[in-house]
Amino acid sequence: MFSLLQSATAFLITTASLVQGYADPGACSGACWAHDPSVIQRTSDNLYFKFNTGSGVEIATASSLSGPWTIKGYALPNGSKIDLTGNTDLWAPDVHKVGDLYYMYYAVSSFGSQNSAIGLATSSTMDVGSWTDLGSTGVASTSAKPYNAIDPNLIAVGSSYYLNFGSFWNDIYQVPMSSDAKKPSGSSSNIEYDSTGTHPCEGSYMFYYDGYYFLLWSHGICCGYDTTLPATGAEYKIMMCRSTSATSGFVDQSGAACTSGGGSVLLASHGTTYGPGGQQVLPFLLGVFTDSSKGLVLYYHYANKNVGLGDGSYLFGWNVLGWSNGWPTV
Repeated sequence: MFSLLQSATAFLITTASLVQGYADPGACSGACWAHDPSVIQRTSDNLYFKFNTGSGVEIATASSLSGPWTIKGYALPNGSKIDLTGNTDLWAPDVHKVGDLYYMYYAVSSFGSQNSAIGLATSSTMDVGSWTDLGSTGVASTSAKPYNAIDPNLIAVGSSYYLNFGSFWNDIYQVPMSSDAKKPSGSSSNIEYDSTGTHPCEGSYMFYYDGYYFLLWSHGICCGYDTTLPATGAEYKIMMCRSTSATSGFVDQSGAACTSGGGSVLLASHGTTYGPGGQQVLPFLLGVFTDSSKGLVLYYHYANKNVGLGDGSYLFGWNVLGWSNGWPTV
């Protein structure tokens, strides 16, 4: 949604005690700038790759979530072959391993527009210079659609794939994908909708844990905090619902339907942490902690009030998820 402004200047964000009921972000050093980060561990050598919104999708690597992160370059330095405004400033990467290849879904759009499309690039290694742009997946939108086709997120359910996407308008949608996860194979359906205000829901992420599919999304104003600070509580925060199905029936902790304004807060501003969002989840894997039984890690971007509120100052945050009565906690 903007050009990359960060440098490789090192930041160190240390783990602190609980503030207002939330744990502060875990430690990060090196290239800790982030916006809509997607993190995945390469299976061949356990190296972590972090992908960021902006330009041709920045790639940084580290041996652990806490860094030190080193910028390597861009996945698609020449942008996308999708013929839309914004095709050199790609948003919201979502990276998964599908078969023997790594897939990177991304969005092409411009701020406030429904002229949007979700693209796909593939790589066998994730290294800079290895990515092949396949262009549009066929998931796209115009002002004639009820949704905005940005912020993709793939989830595998058995041998089937689904792509979640959406931002504002009628919020979060889902479409079944082909067996190779490259093209839609059916119609889109609405899985989350907040009818109030401007419907500020986007950046969904779905994961499975202990019998439930958890749907996370970012709610509120994402950007421009250094220019106009939102009213208290109107800034980004991370919401959640869950269902025993990956395709419908999502409810919040009070039982309210996710498609009728339901949603419980997982993480909000606290202390010096402001506007957390752009979240994803990954399991504890090799190279992070010695105790792999700890479960899942939530990661996201946020503004640190002591560092700066501008988009170019956003940082990479992560926390080990706790669990209470079947729901994740930070």
